[in-house]
Amino acid sequence: MAKFRLDEVDHQILDMLIDNTRTPFTDIAKKLLISAGTVHVRVKKMEEAGIIKGSSLTLDYVKLGYSFIAYVGIFLEKTHQTKFVIERLNEIPNITVAHVTTGKFNIFCKVRAKNTKHAKEIIFMIDDIDGVARTETMISLEESINDKKRLMHSIFNEM
Repeated sequence: MAKFRLDEVDHQILDMLIDNTRTPFTDIAKKLLISAGTVHVRVKKMEEAGIIKGSSLTLDYVKLGYSFIAYVGIFLEKTHQTKFVIERLNEIPNITVAHVTTGKFNIFCKVRAKNTKHAKEIIFMIDDIDGVARTETMISLEESINDKKRLMHSIFNEM
């Protein structure tokens, strides 16, 4: 499949949508001095090319009462159990990210919880999954960097 070419207008559209996915195409068009139809067509092409995959909403989990973040490394009894364990992890809504990894852990997860007691309950749920040999948990003291735009700009500069 050929690499999709983005031009400066595409970059600017993406830049505004990353800031706020709910930005109306008419507002983007006004800022870029193009028509809303042009914005619509370009976004549709980027969606069809798989560059844009849906849109997302960013929540303030602290304001929702879920300020505790833990990272849980999971050791499996046997590697072939990975798919089964991932399916069970997917049933625990507080696990917001899970990666199959190389190195020390077989799976590495991000857990959002209300507090340490709640996190302990979630970690015990992970420990109870068939195939999990043990877990190792790290507590996040602060999320210092969470910036999609820096990577996006770096990618654009490579194009």
